[in-house]
Amino acid sequence: MNEEVLNDLAAYLGEKLDTKVVAAVVSCGELTITVEPQDLIEVLSFLKRDVQCQFVSFIDISGVDYPSREKRFDVVYHLLSPRQNQRIRVRVLADEETMVPSATAVYPGADWYERETYDLYGVLFSGHPDLRRILTDYGFEGHPLRKDFPLTGFVEVRYDDEVKRVIYEPVELKQEFRNFDFLSPWEGTDYVLPGDEKAKQG
Repeated sequence: MNEEVLNDLAAYLGEKLDTKVVAAVVSCGELTITVEPQDLIEVLSFLKRDVQCQFVSFIDISGVDYPSREKRFDVVYHLLSPRQNQRIRVRVLADEETMVPSATAVYPGADWYERETYDLYGVLFSGHPDLRRILTDYGFEGHPLRKDFPLTGFVEVRYDDEVKRVIYEPVELKQEFRNFDFLSPWEGTDYVLPGDEKAKQG
């Protein structure tokens, strides 16, 4: 996208939305605007309905975690305007207690994306019709895409044939999985790779 067009759009939004746009940045051929949570629905409604914008296509919501920040989460909305052939990114800053207004009133397709963001990051959405986990299991503890979530998780799930049900157990790493082989097969190894026995003969 032409940067001049994006700068014009940023100026237009700054004029029309006045103080609602906290920041507007054009970088790598994309426009990102930052808004406060309480202004999100008004900004999304404007972007969808304004004749100069017409961002009628809701692409997705994603989250970003910066644990060292006071407001650790970025909640990012990606929108597309087929009529104007433009994309825009709307960003909201939040923490564990911030209630981000649900975008489902403006974009009904935001439903499952908000559930996913809640499930994986723990971001809370006020006014959502059914805010519950969507990807993790019932009773799952924590939010797996947070930077402070342990890489191995807290528990592992498996089906136990003896009790005929799914059981939860603390994660236990077997010793053999702790040994990693950093030798490259392309440079040659100190041992015979499986399947290479025949090649080494004669």
